[in-house]
Amino acid sequence: MVKMDIHATAIVERGACLADDVKVGAFAYIGPRVKLGPGCHVMHHATIEGHTTAGRGNTFFPFSACGCVPQDLKYRGGDCVLEIGDCNEIREHATLHIGTEDGGGVTRIGNHNLLMINAHVAHDCFVEDHCILANNVMLAGHILVESWAVLSGGVAVNHFTTIGHHSFIGGLATVVHDVPPYMIADGHPAAIRGLNRNGLKRRGFSDERMAALKDAYRMLFKDTRSMAGQVEAVRGRYPDNEDIRELLAFMARADSGKFGRYRETLRGKMPWNATVPGLNKETR
Repeated sequence: MVKMDIHATAIVERGACLADDVKVGAFAYIGPRVKLGPGCHVMHHATIEGHTTAGRGNTFFPFSACGCVPQDLKYRGGDCVLEIGDCNEIREHATLHIGTEDGGGVTRIGNHNLLMINAHVAHDCFVEDHCILANNVMLAGHILVESWAVLSGGVAVNHFTTIGHHSFIGGLATVVHDVPPYMIADGHPAAIRGLNRNGLKRRGFSDERMAALKDAYRMLFKDTRSMAGQVEAVRGRYPDNEDIRELLAFMARADSGKFGRYRETLRGKMPWNATVPGLNKETR
């Protein structure tokens, strides 16, 4: 059996459940309801509290704070949780809060995400897999960040917004509407600027797949005066293209929501993580 490496100055409260090989650095704090899986490393001065569960191979860098109560005046002290998957890097001063009673009670981080210095994930957010939140990214409550999305430094995202998979948000952008998958968004407020070609290429998208998405971008976002007609034109041109179907379905959901945010339709009706078509698909 591997012996846990816990520094003499660290505080691990009675009741915390740590795998045998977890490392805990100097002056770190781990609360009584925390569960950490194999290979986790809690570096010096990091804090993990509340009802927080983390899987395998996560690294909590100095002065990060996970599992704290949300910055939401509607939170009533309920038994809400923070769930963290596997192999995430939570860098210095990043903050991840538990959920709220009105938002479904869960904040969830998936697998293989990088949350850079001072990134903030508020209550009831869901960050899927392989996402990057760069320095000083600010996620308000109830946000969904789909897999492989990249949010550049200083991006601020409005509550109940969805960031589509494989999208890229430019630095210091203000995101107030849902951002479609595969696209680049930038500005104040953020608008669609192009196809995320570099990101898609890095993830193995073929030239054929990217050409179809580029064509759809031109048709949908270059001239929005006849958006409904353009959507039908794109659908007719690519009836069997799965990427295009996902893009158009995402846009339809966004249009159905108040202020262009699909998740606004879930407010007060069902938990934040209610089933959404295509959510966390392995093929992404």
